[in-house]
Amino acid sequence: MDKRPLYVSLPRGMNFGWGVCGIYLTLHFAQSADVTYITAPFTPEEIGDREQYEFLSRLWVPMERLNRSGMDSTAEVLLDHPILQAIEGKSLKPLYLQAKSPRTVGYTFFESPFLKPDNVERAKEYYDLIVAGSTWCRDVLMEHGIRNTDVVIQGVDTDLFHPLDGERTELKDLFMVFSGGKLELRKGQDLVIRAYKVLQDRHHDVVLVNAWYNSWDESTMTLRFSPYIRFDMPAGDYVRAIETLVYENGIDPRRVVTITPRPHARMAEIYHTTDCGLFPNRCEGGTNLVLMEYMACGKPAIASFSSGHRDVLTDANAIPVRSLRPFALKDQKGTILEKWDDPDLEEIIEKLEWAYQHRDTLKAIGRQASTDMAQNTWERAARAFLNLLWEDIP
Repeated sequence: MDKRPLYVSLPRGMNFGWGVCGIYLTLHFAQSADVTYITAPFTPEEIGDREQYEFLSRLWVPMERLNRSGMDSTAEVLLDHPILQAIEGKSLKPLYLQAKSPRTVGYTFFESPFLKPDNVERAKEYYDLIVAGSTWCRDVLMEHGIRNTDVVIQGVDTDLFHPLDGERTELKDLFMVFSGGKLELRKGQDLVIRAYKVLQDRHHDVVLVNAWYNSWDESTMTLRFSPYIRFDMPAGDYVRAIETLVYENGIDPRRVVTITPRPHARMAEIYHTTDCGLFPNRCEGGTNLVLMEYMACGKPAIASFSSGHRDVLTDANAIPVRSLRPFALKDQKGTILEKWDDPDLEEIIEKLEWAYQHRDTLKAIGRQASTDMAQNTWERAARAFLNLLWEDIP
């Protein structure tokens, strides 16, 4: 049976969440559809796996070779089959190209309750359907009048991220706290620093393991607006910069392990060396892929019960932080740029201390976490998208 044609225009790269999502979805689409992959040029290093790189290269078509409605390189691309397009944040514009197709579906993750009316109206006209990466994200779209919307939760590669048999054999006398996600105000690492400082002062056997590398300096600098920490990160060597940041906030750098960028497939090794994750994120337009992969490894997580996190957290599979207060990010003139949720610092500290004191209970939470995350496969996500893309297409 011939596969039905499909255009896929998603990011690629194993060093950021959108890129991971784009690669996995495209690979799974190709099992059921005749995929034409429309994305920016990529290298083997960006894909992370030689076999996957070669496979995706066979699907890839440079954008300049597409049929456009005019001679201008920005002219609309004319397509004869459905397309799934990544959406560029709260602008709601397609990330790579303007296209006209029998069915145009957009996929979006944004972290703002504010959408401009002009962008909303343009999106309503352009997309047949906008798929959000979380219920929270979909609800924001609907609050702004976009009714043609749905939700598809991203997946987890359970071949890579799964529990290990037996107990940890290395550093088993230490309590290892993991914190991941790019370093920025939205991800809440300032709250991690403050909470871990308290735990460190109480207990001599705790270690903070962080994977905070951020390629985008502008978003890192948003930590200047934190009410909780002194933000000081010198330019230059990344590990030394993190050591300076934690030292300036009262943390012993000798009790901090900083993970430098590494292949996505190797992150499970890091997760398995730790006892508990800490994710006090202020806003997630998706469900936080790092959190999901950490939980899939059978690890318990203390996490804010906020925005996209609510789609994957329960009292059985995690340790939710439910006390939240409004957090307004303002510019130097006092103009509100974003409104997020600020997890309560005292509750974070309380939950972190509870985790330290109840390690046997943590194991049961971790087992439930891995069971629940195993339901969220990339195959399931791809199948949901194909149903939406081919809806009403003969």
